[in-house]
Amino acid sequence: MLGRLVTSAPRRVLAASGLAFVVFAVLAAGAIEALSLNRYEASGSESVAARAELAERFGTGSANVVVLVTPRAGTVDDPQVAAVGAALTRQLGASPGVGDAWSYWSPDAPATLASEDRTHALVLAWVPGDADRVRAELLPAIAADVIDPLATDAVALQLGGADEVFRVVAQQSRADFVRAEIVVIPLVGLLLWLVYRRIAPALVTLVAGLFAAVAALGILRVVALFTEVSTFAANVALVMGIGLGVDYGLFVIYRFREELVAGRAVDAAVRATVRHAGRTVVFSGVTVAASLAVLLAFPFPFLASFAYAGVAVVATAVFAALVLLPAALRLLGHRVLRRREPAPGEQGFWFRLARGVMRRPVAAGGAGLLVLLLLGAPALAVDFGSPDDRLLPSSQPVRGMYDTIRAEFATEEADAIQVVASHAADVGEYASALSRIDGVLRVDSAAGAFTDGVRTGVTGSSRFLAPDGGTWLSVVPTGERLATDAPGLVAQVRALPAPVPVLVGGYPADVADYRDGVVERLPLVGGLIVVVTFVVLFLMTGSVVAPLKASVLNLLSLTVMFGVLVWGFQEGGLAGLLGFTPTGLTEPSIPILMFCIGYGLSMDYEVFLLARIKADYDRTGDVIGSVPRGIARSAPLVSAAALILAASFAVYATSGVTILQMLGVGMALAVLVDATVIRGVLVPAVMALAGRANWWAPAPLRRLHARIGLSEEVPDRPSSAVRPKWRSVTAASARVDAGDGPD
Repeated sequence: MLGRLVTSAPRRVLAASGLAFVVFAVLAAGAIEALSLNRYEASGSESVAARAELAERFGTGSANVVVLVTPRAGTVDDPQVAAVGAALTRQLGASPGVGDAWSYWSPDAPATLASEDRTHALVLAWVPGDADRVRAELLPAIAADVIDPLATDAVALQLGGADEVFRVVAQQSRADFVRAEIVVIPLVGLLLWLVYRRIAPALVTLVAGLFAAVAALGILRVVALFTEVSTFAANVALVMGIGLGVDYGLFVIYRFREELVAGRAVDAAVRATVRHAGRTVVFSGVTVAASLAVLLAFPFPFLASFAYAGVAVVATAVFAALVLLPAALRLLGHRVLRRREPAPGEQGFWFRLARGVMRRPVAAGGAGLLVLLLLGAPALAVDFGSPDDRLLPSSQPVRGMYDTIRAEFATEEADAIQVVASHAADVGEYASALSRIDGVLRVDSAAGAFTDGVRTGVTGSSRFLAPDGGTWLSVVPTGERLATDAPGLVAQVRALPAPVPVLVGGYPADVADYRDGVVERLPLVGGLIVVVTFVVLFLMTGSVVAPLKASVLNLLSLTVMFGVLVWGFQEGGLAGLLGFTPTGLTEPSIPILMFCIGYGLSMDYEVFLLARIKADYDRTGDVIGSVPRGIARSAPLVSAAALILAASFAVYATSGVTILQMLGVGMALAVLVDATVIRGVLVPAVMALAGRANWWAPAPLRRLHARIGLSEEVPDRPSSAVRPKWRSVTAASARVDAGDGPD
């Protein structure tokens, strides 16, 4: 029915699609500003409960605003500098939206709020509220109304803090988004022209990709009205929108060309393309969307944002491929064909490669497997941790501020662990015990300050007491322990017996709870992805072996991506080339996001590949010969789509934010490895060894597939090109049928 619609009224379909594009473009124009600046926090966790207690009972919290005070001459103890520091503390505390402020110049302030040589000192503030309000409204106001007026020729002031860092990160990601648009669109257009060798199909495919990207951004704008959507989701929507739109466009146009070459009229070719290739596109879209939708299993807005983006991208890309593109093809007709059609696939490189692999499946498959395992081996050394200012290049002022703090301060006071107690009984003994934990520099409490179990500050501060008798303690970690094992330190603090019930919070606890929440859900998410993709591939192939094989091979391809992430980013192997600072840790959210995207795209290519192999097998019954013929028909499409998608991702390797560089490099590599080593070597090797078992399923499942499964017909060429030219496959097939795999 859809095919008849687009062939009977193609101009009206294109006009309606154009109107929809305009509506989505209007929505997309304000999408970036409407998206949120999420924090790393796990709702319902102990750290969130501790934060709420601190705010409600004590009127304070973790310092999310930090100002570095630097005299241009002398020290922070000089009267002129001290006057500026005290005024800054006072005015910052009185600013609208600021809940609490303290500094080196506050009464009973610890000496560690100044650098060891007293040439720098810190003013800290707690600003409650969601990330959007703090970063977009309050921080600019604080900078303009408080910090800038107090800066003088004698004293320099630099704004920092976790919210300022991630405000700059979001700002940089938006700039990278605009730059990516400028680079990706002409780059994809050029690559499409090289693939098609005709300008008309290149343009309509690019338009399909742009429609998917713009429409997905418009949808995200609408979703943001009801829930938080991260600004980083826009970057993913852009590259995946263009990538999948082009991906599906290539598949549809390749199939349309085949139908025309087979002798069909234009109308009939469009209808056949929509009827057969359309189902494969839908199955592929469901697979990709499902792989990203499982991110909703994580109770974190940051990760859920990419689920919304993924589903929106797939929906719009499928619409563009099955409605907009067929209508354009109906009008273009034979102008999509090359002036000289390429030789049949069975004479091409991919056919010869697959045939060679299937003649020696153990040797070829073993070599491919060894390469993947060697490249993926560094992933075994992954060490998950929290992101910090080193996401940014050293040229950013806020990054330079933290380089100074790391080099010249004993610790980062803003990253103290906060322990909230129901009442102040035995707080001194408890503070003393906390201070003896390895990696704790000092514990501040109502009973005084403690270092290595000894009270060093006799008088405690009243800010640690609540009117209802409650108290809280500030556990200040050493810089080394904070950098190398903050989650372990949080675990030790929580494990220490307390005289009264306590809640442990603060930025290190926020990050530890976030990491634990992510890791805890990994088995569920992995299981959901495997189950969903298994069902989709079964409905397409009627086999229970093919989906299992696909899952294993996809996981192997992703090991390469994780290996490069650990070696290149965690350990710094790519730092010199890409210009970032390695921290020795990997932020857990980005690899999970990349796993879901990579798994979905791998299954996308698997759907295209298996659809052609299965169609050939159903038509010929040739269990061995159908594999290289199916690969020969699909590999040019898959390799072209992979090249374009990899180029789109690779643009982000030049980003000014390390996590976007990780996304760009890792996804580009995963796509290329999947389209070459996996599809060109391991797939034919495994299918040669499995023989007819590739298509096996229990009788009840075979009957189920016969009723609801997908089958794709392969159009015959008007020549003998579709007949098997690899005569030796007959003997190979006979060996497989007898239970012997090819040698």
